[in-house]
Order: sequence, then structure tokens, then C-alpha cells
Amino acid sequence: MEPQQEVEVAAAGSPRPAPEGAAPAGVSLHDFCGRAGEQLVHFHAMRLRDSLFLWVGAEPALRSLAVAMCSPHDSIPVSTSLLGDASDTTSNSLAQRLARKTRKQIFVSYNLQNTDSSFTLHIENRIKEEMMAFPEKF
Repeated sequence: MEPQQEVEVAAAGSPRPAPEGAAPAGVSLHDFCGRAGEQLVHFHAMRLRDSLFLWVGAEPALRSLAVAMCSPHDSIPVSTSLLGDASDTTSNSLAQRLARKTRKQIFVSYNLQNTDSSFTLHIENRIKEEMMAFPEKF
């Protein structure tokens, strides 16, 4: 497993280490990885003030992007695809489930070929595991 990283980005855009014990501010980056079957999967989380961007993939690519957020009018978060094949709803579904869990606006870019429901559940569980271990980073 690769080392985890957290960096805060100042308003001017220059990275600086996050102060220990400091309240969440600015932009926070957190990278982690995990195995899904035989595949090594990389995760990149960018925590913003009231939202989260989550990239999931095995290689550098941005093939899909979806956003979801909770609505006061419905118990199911609203979501839409912003980039990629509209028939692939993996990013949308994952964004909805994470928005419901975090109550934040969630951007998800899922860039793995395998979209099987048991595989994506494993991916979601790895994300939730990381959220439980490092809640301040999400």
C-alpha cells in the first residue's frame, strides 16, 4: 500500500503541509489505494469547503465525471453526468450514495473498466473505510 498524503492549498495556489490539528480550510488532497480482486485501484480525494471531488482509477484518465447533492425535496440525492458516456451510470450512482452519506456535494470520476455491481460495491466499501479512518480528509 502506498503512503497516504494530505496537502492543503493556500488561497494563492501554493501547496503547503496541513497544520497538525488545524480545522479544515482551503483545499485538502488525500491519496490512497487498495486492491479490488487482482487490480490495484488508486483513489484521489480533494476536499473543498462544502464538497468533495473523488477520482477512482488504475491509470491517469478522466473518462467520466458526475455530481450529486442532497435535496430538501427528495430523500434520494439528485445527480447528473457531466462528462463521459451517459449510459455508464457508475459515477452517478457512486456520487449519489456518497452524497447521501456525507450530506455534501460530491463529484465522482470513476475510471475503471469493471462496472460490475459487486466490484463497484467493493470500491465503495474501500472509500467508506478510508472515510471512517480519516474523516477530517473528507
